[in-house]
Amino acid sequence: MALSEGEVEVRILVVEDEAALAEDVRTALEQAGFTVELCADGETAWFKGDVEEYAAIILDLGLPTLDGLSVLKRWRQAGRSTPVLILTARGGWSERVEGIDAGADDYLPKPFQTEELIARLHAILRRSAGKASSVLSAGRVVVDARRMRVTVDGKAVALTPLEYRALAYLLYHAGRVVPAVELVDHVYGGDDARGQNTLDVLLGRLRRKVGAGVIVTHRGFGYVVEEEAGLSPGEGVEGRDGA
Repeated sequence: MALSEGEVEVRILVVEDEAALAEDVRTALEQAGFTVELCADGETAWFKGDVEEYAAIILDLGLPTLDGLSVLKRWRQAGRSTPVLILTARGGWSERVEGIDAGADDYLPKPFQTEELIARLHAILRRSAGKASSVLSAGRVVVDARRMRVTVDGKAVALTPLEYRALAYLLYHAGRVVPAVELVDHVYGGDDARGQNTLDVLLGRLRRKVGAGVIVTHRGFGYVVEEEAGLSPGEGVEGRDGA
């Protein structure tokens, strides 16, 4: 495991028309624990970013049908605040300023190392979630997102990629009730038809590993991790309001 901003745990839209580069980015992000969706043209990207929820968007500027800068401006004019990391072959400072002025959260010129891309993505995800550090905690549970390492009472806990995504996403949104449909979307990806029963099974396994009181079910509303919550593994399988 090697997630860092969730991100993982989080759903990312990659808008890039160079097929080989897009696949390389997808592979690197998935290995880092993210759920990734690809898009190769500006018009489709604008539509997806306007109607779907993503933790962040990686956006190339040189796109067919509609350039990336225009796509970004449309999103921001429509009130879409999803964090956006711009990729472009244009390396001049004026283009960087233009992108930032249009509402980009960061800018990475091509060619780039995927390690830097992931680090920058983690950073904008932390900022958007109000987190200054890649280390998240809820009571006895600590997630080091940069290393994708989970500990309970200081002892490492082995999680599956799906379990990690669910826990990390809830921790990034600690204190907020996350609707089931949102959690399914970010754990399994937007095209996955899995629903409530599958999610409940996943969270049941996760609770057995990190403690029953960490993830609380608010029936009819969703799930929440409270900042100070956390029981040691073995103290129960169900959440306080059920699993």
